[in-house]
Amino acid sequence: MESDPLLFSFFLIFTSAAVLATVALYTRQPLIVAYVAIGIILGPSATSLISDPALISSIAKIGIIFLLFLLGLDMQPSKLGNMLKDALFVGLSSSLVFFCIGFVLGLAFQYSIVESLIVGITLMFSSTIIGIKLLPTTVLHHRHTGELVVSLLLIQDLIAIVILLILTGGLLDTSGVARLATIFVSLPSIILAAWLFVKFIFLKLLAKFDAFHEYIFLIAIGWCLGLAELSAYVGLSHEIGAFIAGVSVATSPIALYIANHLKPLRDFFLVLFFFSLGAGFKLELLGEVIVPSLVIAAFVLIIKPIVFRFLLFRISETSAKSWEIGFRLGQISEFSLLIVFIAASQALISSNVSHVIQATAIITFLLSSYVVVFRFPTPIAASEKLRRD
Repeated sequence: MESDPLLFSFFLIFTSAAVLATVALYTRQPLIVAYVAIGIILGPSATSLISDPALISSIAKIGIIFLLFLLGLDMQPSKLGNMLKDALFVGLSSSLVFFCIGFVLGLAFQYSIVESLIVGITLMFSSTIIGIKLLPTTVLHHRHTGELVVSLLLIQDLIAIVILLILTGGLLDTSGVARLATIFVSLPSIILAAWLFVKFIFLKLLAKFDAFHEYIFLIAIGWCLGLAELSAYVGLSHEIGAFIAGVSVATSPIALYIANHLKPLRDFFLVLFFFSLGAGFKLELLGEVIVPSLVIAAFVLIIKPIVFRFLLFRISETSAKSWEIGFRLGQISEFSLLIVFIAASQALISSNVSHVIQATAIITFLLSSYVVVFRFPTPIAASEKLRRD
């Protein structure tokens, strides 16, 4: 009996990812690198065991939708206000500096203005996964270092969301006034409709049937995907709708429960997303992209800690703490890969530039993780002295 192609693809992806993720954890590597590596190995550039990565890429888009939905669920005004006061200056200033460096580097490599802008944007962000995963729980909850790391990452996440909404919402199209008019009418309408539905229907249904956990799970998924589809239908994008769906529920007491229970589903699809990035990486282009990737990665790994140290020291943080935070945030982000993925799909950047950023991400993920694991307290520190849960 012939194997179903989609089922066989899932078998290859997740079985291989499980094996390589185990190796990555034993060798203290970021799991994202394992997922991207699986894509390269199984994709057209290597074994071609999965020859239609476009199919997986389409499925992986659901992971992006769930990511934005969960980020929206976390956008509580009170939480934002308390965490961002001290870090706002550092977050905005550092993002501007990194953007300028990336833009200049893009121009130096003779990329177009738009491509240089995208390169600058991708350098603005640090990895939430690496920043949080390598931070001990005790530091995260009981020390100022953890609070600053989380605050800076949250500011970057907010900036990234705005950029993603601009890209996925088609605001860079050249279709003129009609497109802008559609956005200005559709966006407030979707927000109002979401608020009304959550207040008068969604929350009442949850209150009535909250004893049925599977119902909460189903209605949350239905709400996320339903508003995403409605948003796309009225001329916006699935991602905008998913983010609005999350924000509309954020002030509800049930938001944390929904977020916790949807994370495994989100992670399932995000594995596919990172796999699709690897599957789309053309090894034959490595010779063309390796030099700019190494140069950009070197700037990121050297400049980011210096900039964060300088800015944090300006707001009266100690030199040691400022350096530590700088090294913990000294890489580019999953959001950088997501932005490149969307920009490439909309033909805003060339395949060459896309591969440069992907290679830069892998290099900075690896090297910055090594620095943190060998120098600072983490749950997987190289020495017993630094190992903290």
